[in-house]
Amino acid sequence: MRYSGSPIWKALCAGAAALALVSGAQAQDTSNSLAGGRYVAMGSSFAAGSGGSQVKYNTPQRCGRSYENYATLLAEGLRMLLVDVTCGGATTAHVLGAWNELPPQIDAVTPDTDLVTITVGGNDIGYVGYLIAESCKVRGPIQLGAAGTVCPQVSVPDDAAWFKLENDLRTIAEEVRKRAPNARLIFVQYLEMVPPYVCADSPLSPEAAKIGRDIGLRLAQITDRVAKEAGAEVLGFSNTSKKRLACGGKTAWVTGWPAGYQPGDTFPWHPTRAGHSAIARQLLKGLR
Repeated sequence: MRYSGSPIWKALCAGAAALALVSGAQAQDTSNSLAGGRYVAMGSSFAAGSGGSQVKYNTPQRCGRSYENYATLLAEGLRMLLVDVTCGGATTAHVLGAWNELPPQIDAVTPDTDLVTITVGGNDIGYVGYLIAESCKVRGPIQLGAAGTVCPQVSVPDDAAWFKLENDLRTIAEEVRKRAPNARLIFVQYLEMVPPYVCADSPLSPEAAKIGRDIGLRLAQITDRVAKEAGAEVLGFSNTSKKRLACGGKTAWVTGWPAGYQPGDTFPWHPTRAGHSAIARQLLKGLR
């Protein structure tokens, strides 16, 4: 396969991403090529894919692993063997332990693993759930996965939830180091989503929008702290251009809750294909 000529590769290389890959204090020297190495991708729907594109063959349909998620794009760019265990709805508990028929995601990390990326934590504290619940007050209920026909009730995370999340992220980092001591570990942050103003695609009250931004910021801060302690790396999204947020229209990296949403579209408050491409571009830049 000629990677430089494939449609996915061309999309990956188009444009520049205003993101930053930051190394932890003890991040390893990985100047050697990763080509041909083993790459494990873990996390929630922000890593798996968010609807609107084809789900990978012979994978659990409920996980929604897309051929256009950032891990798949990155693996093609680096010519690595991808083991994609991401799954929509996953929490840190599902990374560390079984989830019904699904084994723990962490079990995919083996001693011969060269690269691990992870995007997780938002479901632990109801990040997207809160945004959907608040948007639903304006848009009305929709059929989204297992959701019913009434607006969900999602509370703001308390300190206990944040404390548990940080400990669980720390445990994940420790497990990766234990299972694959030579692997490069990268925490990929959740994309910034909520703009500081109301628009047609962001039907949140000013109060709900502020709470949503605060949740996203605290999640990023905790992830940064855990990564630094573990000597891992972080791909962060601070100071993202407003045109990439939910009100950015065709230039946005995320959806809000657009009027006229239909099942099969990119899920509300999730990365778009452009968002996954932007993440993959910056990861590729930092790993080369």
